[in-house]
Parts: sequence; C-alpha cells; structure tokens
Amino acid sequence: MKIILTVNGERHALDVEPRRVLADVLREDCRLTGTHLGCEQGVCGSCTVLVDGEAVRACLMLAVQCDGRSVRTVEGLSAPDGEPHPLQRAFSAEHALQCGFCTAGFLMVAVGALEADPTIADDPERMDGLVESNLCRCTGYEPIRRAIMRAAAEYASHARL
Repeated sequence: MKIILTVNGERHALDVEPRRVLADVLREDCRLTGTHLGCEQGVCGSCTVLVDGEAVRACLMLAVQCDGRSVRTVEGLSAPDGEPHPLQRAFSAEHALQCGFCTAGFLMVAVGALEADPTIADDPERMDGLVESNLCRCTGYEPIRRAIMRAAAEYASHARL
C-alpha cells in the first residue's frame, strides 16, 4: 500500500506491506533507528513514538494506520540546530540512563505527557503511571522520575512566560 507519513517534519511517501508495523518502517524505510524494538508485544515501551502527539507503541501499530499522520521519533526531539530537548538535558543531568536501550521510549512517552500537561509532575500517582508504563532493565526508575520532574519544571516556567 502507498502511504504518506510525516516523520519529524519530513514527508515520506512509502510503499509498505499492509501487515508491517510502524517500528519496522521507521527503522528500515526511514532509517531512523532510535526507535528500539524490545519485546515486540507492546509491553516494554522501548518503541514508543508520538503519532499526532499521542504516545503509541510502534511495534503494535501498523504503518498503514499512520497514513497521512504525523510521527515524531526520538531523532525529532532536538532542535534543528542540535540543541537538546529539555527532556534530553534533564536525562543527562539526572543520570537517567544506563545502558540506554529504554531511553528513547521513556523520552517519547514523557515528552508526549509533558506537552499534553506539564503539571503531570505535580501528581505522584500520574507520575507513577507514566514511569511504570515503560520497562528499564537497569532499574533506573528513580533517576528517570527525577529527570521528568526536572523537565516538567522547565516546561512550567516556559508556560508562565
């Protein structure tokens, strides 16, 4: 099937098998390998991307479901000049990555949540749900939580401007 995806602001006209998942199309056809495949069952969250601003598991979503939609991957977080996104800076400052395999998924689920509602960090229950939505085998959950809270504070300060 012929589909058109806008990935990180760039239009991609692709011919894909109807059964191919978005993660494979991003990695193989768009050459964006930051979207990792872990469990391939939607459990681990390492493949999380934003589709029209909503966090989705790219291993479960068919690429044809994204025809005409906007997809944002971890490669699309930094500014055009290379300046890291506030979440990327926060992850670095809080040492919220160890092996790094889960990091892209955590960044994407967090940016989706923060862009929808920067006050998420004010609610411990919602923060628990956000951090628990993805898996980290290196047990980096507390630094990840701190990083998201740090980025949330930056989002909130910009919202007041």
